Amino acid sequence: MSEPRPADAAPAPATRRRRSARTWLLFLGAVFVGLVLLRALTGERAITSSGTFGATLALGVPIGMAALGGLWCERAGVVNIGLEGMMIFGTWGGAYGAYTTGNAWVGLVVGVAMGALGGLLHAVATVTFGVDHIVSGVALNILAPGVARYLSTIVFLGHEGGGANQSPPLPGFPKVSVPGVDGPLGDLEGHGWFFVSDLAGLVRGLTTDLSAVTLIAVALVPVTWFVLWRTAFGLRVRSCGENPYAAESLGVRVYTMKYLAVIISGGLAGLGGVFLAMVGSSAYQENQTGGRGFIGLAAMIFGNWRPGGLAAGTGLFGYTDALQQRGATGAVHALLLVLAIGLFAFAALQVWKAARTPAAAGEAPAPAWRRFLRPAVAVVAGVLLLVWYLLTDELPKEIVTYSPHITTLLVLTLASQRLRMPAADGLRYRRGEGH
Repeated sequence: MSEPRPADAAPAPATRRRRSARTWLLFLGAVFVGLVLLRALTGERAITSSGTFGATLALGVPIGMAALGGLWCERAGVVNIGLEGMMIFGTWGGAYGAYTTGNAWVGLVVGVAMGALGGLLHAVATVTFGVDHIVSGVALNILAPGVARYLSTIVFLGHEGGGANQSPPLPGFPKVSVPGVDGPLGDLEGHGWFFVSDLAGLVRGLTTDLSAVTLIAVALVPVTWFVLWRTAFGLRVRSCGENPYAAESLGVRVYTMKYLAVIISGGLAGLGGVFLAMVGSSAYQENQTGGRGFIGLAAMIFGNWRPGGLAAGTGLFGYTDALQQRGATGAVHALLLVLAIGLFAFAALQVWKAARTPAAAGEAPAPAWRRFLRPAVAVVAGVLLLVWYLLTDELPKEIVTYSPHITTLLVLTLASQRLRMPAADGLRYRRGEGH
């Protein structure tokens, strides 16, 4: 007979998973309710329209694939700054495969393979030769645009619609919609009813006119969670990112696991590049990634190196990008109010934590100014944003254009205190050195 669990024992893993799932559901529900209230308060229909949610999903796919690639890589202990370069390889590879064969699916395979090739280069440099991970990633980001331009000159230049910096028009992927949803939900959304029409806009945006690549990308998030957290292979990969020498002592082939993880990382980033060239656009263009590899890296860090948090960060960045690209300047202006409220909530949470957290044994309590400095800064920033919102009707065009990047900086600043990267992430590994 098993002994009863002590009252102060940590909850079982299954209990923690259920609590985590409930927490995420409550968080997502609260975010949606907040958007509904914001829409009702400001009258900006774009905040919860089906077009905005559909664009959020589409714009989030390349960011999410880059983030997912970063997750695989860094869970194995390899920092991947080169996600942008791997995405560039994916954009060109997808265009090359699709144009030369006339088949979009061949383009998908070639783009993923080109991204994986970029991952292989990064793995050779960092895992085999011990090159600094940041240096290798930066070199890959410099190399990829030059290689893509050189190959475009050879393959696309001289063909109708093609050139040294773009490909001719490419075939597209089929689109999928849930049958019988578009019409009824479109009618409900058009009525403008509180919450009901907003919910109809959300469901309609996420279930109609979806590219087949979008469905594949969305499915890869739970697949990654299952493989990394529910299989022996995933445990071996994660052990390499936490303590490779302990993993080595248990028989794990650390070099092999790192190579596989980095190559998978490149393939996922390449898939994001294919999406940009063949779903987000109808042709490959130079500089098409536009820094999305770096935003994907930020989304992965925001998500605390976990698929669920990564998806939430991707949605946030995709949403702000969707408002900006759809020209919803009034909705972007309304986000000032959201940021102000978020800063006030953050300040209240920090004060609550400071009041509840006792000083460590043998240590004097921290001065009050130090404990309440971050909440005070958040309150001041929130007040300034609130005043800005109340005194203006729209934001300058430059701020609207860069709102996704500004959101990235703000979110990472506020989330930095709760992050925990894999313990051996970025460290040089050599077999036998840990003994």
